[in-house]
This record gives sequence, structure tokens and C-alpha cells, in this order.
Amino acid sequence: MNSEQNSTRNRISPKTHTGLALCGFAAAALLLAGCGNDEPKAQPTPVASDASASASASATASPSMSASPSSSTAGLTEDQAERQQLVPAAKVDHQKAGTAAEARVSGSKLVSAELKRTRDGAPEWETEVAASDGAVQKVKVDAVSGEAAQPRADADQDVEDRRKLTARLAAAKVTWEKAATTAKDRKQGTVTAVELDDTADGKPLWKVDLVTPGNWDKTTYDIDATDGKVVREHVDRD
Repeated sequence: MNSEQNSTRNRISPKTHTGLALCGFAAAALLLAGCGNDEPKAQPTPVASDASASASASATASPSMSASPSSSTAGLTEDQAERQQLVPAAKVDHQKAGTAAEARVSGSKLVSAELKRTRDGAPEWETEVAASDGAVQKVKVDAVSGEAAQPRADADQDVEDRRKLTARLAAAKVTWEKAATTAKDRKQGTVTAVELDDTADGKPLWKVDLVTPGNWDKTTYDIDATDGKVVREHVDRD
């Protein structure tokens, strides 16, 4: 091969250089794409179920959103917290409730009264009054307005029950008002229940519940219904 032929082969036109450059770039792009395809595909993030999401949110919730008791009921038992809500809501005390119940049944005497809640959560006095023959009538008294509902006869009471209650009332020389006052003289608080009961030997006895503001404990006083003496005092801190 002569020098002219070699010179011709060694000479490459600019177009040829450009073509080679383009081919090289394309080959490099294909190589990079091929390498990229070797990488594992990202897996889709699983969608949490409503229950899982809720549990996760609860676990990461701030302290202010936790289920810890509020400062107003912190340290109180369930019963104490209930008293804390119920007692201040009652605007009518035991005295007014008992008097309203007795007025509903002519000639009757109160034998029990207890502050409770209605099905709607409103405060209400559930009272029982006895007629002269010992027949018991149940009277509910609104603890906000003081209005007494229509009396209802105690369907569970029989003739023997009436006889015993009549004898108990006759033997009781201390009224329910005096028994409640005796309890309040022993400790500051709100009377939430009054009930005429008797001892094992048949002696009449008043039971008075008194709730103390602040700690919301309930103290029950057993008061002799013949002489007014306190025979037992029990504090319920539950």
C-alpha cells in the first residue's frame, strides 16, 4: 500500500467525527439506562387501615391529647368524681326536697330521700313518704326547680311492711330534719341521703349521708331515732 492510500485512510471528514461522537453518546446513554434498570424498584408504601392509623395517632399524640384524667378530677375515685359533679348541680337541698315530697301526700312523713341522677343526667331527689297507715308513696323532686312529681304507690309493700313501718315511725322521736342537722353539726358538708331504718333489735335509726367538698368523701352517720345520739360514723373514701 502506497503513502497516498495511507494518507487517504487517515483523513476523516468532520461529518465522520460528528457521527462517531453521536454514536458514542448514544451508547453511553444506553449503558447508563441499562445500569439503572438493575436497581430494585421502589415498593409502594402500604396504606394503613383505619384502626392502625388510629392506634398510631394515639401512640404519637401529644400529652395534652392523652387519656389522662383532667386536673379537676385527678386523684379522685370514680364515686368521688361523680359526687363532685352531682352535688354542686343540685340547687334544692334535702330540707326543701323532703318538705316538697311531704306536701304531695297529705299527712305523710318522710322516710327516705336520696340525691341521684335522672336518665338524662339531671340531679333529682328520690323520696319516699309514709301515710298514717304506713302506706309508702314514692315522690321524685327536681333538684333544680324543686318541683315534686305525682306520687306513686310502692307496689312491693305488703301489709306486714306497713305494720312495721307504722311502728317504727311511732317509736322515732327524732325527726329526719333533726337527724340531718345532727350530722351537719359533726362535719361540714352536704346532706345527700336520709333514711329511716332500724337496728337488729328493732330500734328506729336514721341513716344520714353527708358529702364533704374538697375531697368528696361520703360520711354515713347512724343516729338513734329515739334520743338523737350518733351511734356510728363511717367514712367512704371510695
